[in-house]
Amino acid sequence: MIRSILLSTLLFSSATVFSQKLKPVSYQDGSQKLNGLVTSNAGKKLPGVLILPAWKGIDDEAKTAAADLEKQGYIAFIADIYGEGNIPADNASAAKTAGFYKKDYAAYQKRISLALEQLKKNGAISDKIAVIGYCFGGTGALESARGKLPVAGVVSIHGSIGKDQSRPNEVISTKILVENPAEDKSVTPEDYNNLIKEMNDGKADWQIITYANSKHTFTDPKSPDYNEVMAKRAWNHTLLFLKEILK
Repeated sequence: MIRSILLSTLLFSSATVFSQKLKPVSYQDGSQKLNGLVTSNAGKKLPGVLILPAWKGIDDEAKTAAADLEKQGYIAFIADIYGEGNIPADNASAAKTAGFYKKDYAAYQKRISLALEQLKKNGAISDKIAVIGYCFGGTGALESARGKLPVAGVVSIHGSIGKDQSRPNEVISTKILVENPAEDKSVTPEDYNNLIKEMNDGKADWQIITYANSKHTFTDPKSPDYNEVMAKRAWNHTLLFLKEILK
């Protein structure tokens, strides 16, 4: 009980610190207002990382990642995919809203592209940009590669890796890292094999790291799936990948 209270207090304090360090950035997709967040080193000429949050929108995990990426010498921008007034209140609405963008992948790619432009406007060096995403955002990371968006690499962290098989496999020039929890029930063997075929057909530079004893949201400290050891390994793998492609 005491441990639970201390953890909750720590998470609350951390979220407060993040909100103080991250600066809001408003931008538009037509008439839809979008509200992203950028790290406090915005304006400097540095490599950049776009963060695509999970299915409920911008959360503490995305903010934690942004804060750490700033320490590593990157400008980080957290994208708002859904837009003001459309943030899901619960899992059911999150599944419905995320499902819309998974189906209409062109709309998803457009929202990612708009966020990339904001990252560049805030100082990121245009040829030194990567995308990382969690869960629904992991799907977006892969869509960034599929959509040939101008990024050096993408990291899909416990993302939904399946793709509508009516879509053709195309050449992929973006480097790809997929961080896959071994016990993720949302990823079928068929999804896994189809992704490998897609990467090979596209002659991509790709790698998949599978984390043992890990369920879907294994990197999120607030999730019952959280696996501290594997979460730390996954983040270290992310940083190593970003260092390789951006520095």
